[in-house]
Amino acid sequence: MGFLKNILNGDDPDVMGSGDNVADEFYTTSTEEMLEECSGGKMILIEPKAFSEVQAIADSLRQRSTVVVNLKRVTSDQAKRIIDFLSGTIYALNGNIQKIGGGIFLCTPNNVNIQGKITDEDEGKDIHDNKDLDVEW
Repeated sequence: MGFLKNILNGDDPDVMGSGDNVADEFYTTSTEEMLEECSGGKMILIEPKAFSEVQAIADSLRQRSTVVVNLKRVTSDQAKRIIDFLSGTIYALNGNIQKIGGGIFLCTPNNVNIQGKITDEDEGKDIHDNKDLDVEW
């Protein structure tokens, strides 16, 4: 009966009505629990044309979607602002951001584990440009 009394009075910190945000509770769960709950996540590919599109990218990350951002259609100043904004979003979500190519970034929320690393264009001796490679699906 004491448990029910605590719930009704709002004294139990595990009850959603005690002021905690549901999203905050989701971020405090273990990675394994999140992977089980979000196994059907989406991957979104986006090429923003202006800084004003960055909020939509952040909203997708908040909804647990992985986002690949291609910054080749914006100026270098806009690209820096977008990466700064996304870095803050990723930090707040406890996610990850990685450069996977020239102006292309992989942004993931904390329910996605990334394994491996893409080497920088300047690293390694046997790097080929492959710009002439054209694949159509």
